Amino acid sequence: MYKFKIQEKEINYKVVYREVKYPRLEFKTGDLLLVLPKNFRNIQTLLEKHKSWIYKKHIQISSALKDGRRKKLILNRDTDSFKEYVYNRLNEYFRELNLSIGKVFFRSMKTKWASCSLQGNITVNLLLKYLPAELIDYVLFHEVAHLRERKHNKNFWNFVKKKFNDYPEREKDLMIYWFLIQKNQKY
Repeated sequence: MYKFKIQEKEINYKVVYREVKYPRLEFKTGDLLLVLPKNFRNIQTLLEKHKSWIYKKHIQISSALKDGRRKKLILNRDTDSFKEYVYNRLNEYFRELNLSIGKVFFRSMKTKWASCSLQGNITVNLLLKYLPAELIDYVLFHEVAHLRERKHNKNFWNFVKKKFNDYPEREKDLMIYWFLIQKNQKY
């Protein structure tokens, strides 16, 4: 683990070298990870170039982790009842929006809560079972909304807002829960 100082903050980071063409900075687990091409050696220049983004993300994640202390994971929800809940909610949303449901898949995902394919197939992260029902509902509707609007643009968020006018708060809660789960990897 290395350290990089920005303003008054010391930010820990890891470096991994992979078969990639361009360097990439990630905060997927709450810690900064530099994913670098095998022959990349100019780490300090890369950090300096992106220091404002790094600082902003670090503050955002630190705040989420602090807020996460007030959140509780749902640890007693079994996988079968979670899947049944998901199927029921998705069927409700598809009926409500007059859409045809595709297939529903469940799997462990490293970077997102769920996804929606062009064919209407929904893939749900199994980690979602640890979240409160109102957040599960939001994630599922968010994915179904992608069948109306593929990108996270103004039209998409206006559509989501009709059902969940508090969506910015729910997005923040999802980030808090994501990092809470990442810090408690035993689940």
